[in-house]
Amino acid sequence: MNELDFSGKQILIIGGSSGIGNGIARAFRARGARVQVCGTRAGAADYSSAEGSDLEGLDYAQLDVGDGRAIEAFAPAFDRLDVLVLAQGAVIYRRGEFEMDGFRKVLEVNLISLMACAAKFQPMLKAAKGSLIIVSSTAAYHATKGNPAYNASKTGAVGLTRTLAQAWAEDGIRVNGIAPGLVDTKMTKVTTANPKRREGAIEKIPLKRLGTPADMAGAALFLASPLASYIVGHTLVVDGGLIL
Repeated sequence: MNELDFSGKQILIIGGSSGIGNGIARAFRARGARVQVCGTRAGAADYSSAEGSDLEGLDYAQLDVGDGRAIEAFAPAFDRLDVLVLAQGAVIYRRGEFEMDGFRKVLEVNLISLMACAAKFQPMLKAAKGSLIIVSSTAAYHATKGNPAYNASKTGAVGLTRTLAQAWAEDGIRVNGIAPGLVDTKMTKVTTANPKRREGAIEKIPLKRLGTPADMAGAALFLASPLASYIVGHTLVVDGGLIL
């Protein structure tokens, strides 16, 4: 028996159009699952490989999780759901999160939409005795001087993971999370595309390299699989040792 075989399983990855979510989506697809991803753009053709997007073999649907009404109205193209991965994320640089409009915008995407999406799909996950995985960040465990909203939202995501896990375990839903460290995606280009900042960041990582979406995908596959059948409410730090 291969515990990492997801043949016949339906996976939904919110924020699966690029970056970490896309890496997770491709990993499930490679192991036999049918995978739908959601992103903010109108269609799959609006994404390019240069942005870290590979949507081949994935079903795509548009969903702006910054709009609560859009989440309510979203109609999935499937009637069973085995694994839901919430990988949506937003960040505003240049002190934009110290402005209340910016603060609210990031909280809406990074925290409030997590609860909205989880609640929407809870009945389907309960029916399938499925798994929910929330992608937070190692920012939940230390300060991030320029990004109060990002930090507060990711810290909240870890707490939400614990609480939903406790509340929904009796429904047969296992809720866990992943806290990525510094992963090379379009969202982290402010660091990774600057040679000096990139070098300084890598110096702080014991494994001496940036994380990849594939690194995060390994953790997601494990948490969604029977190998993690007794793991509930845990956020797995996947950071190359960054916060040690």
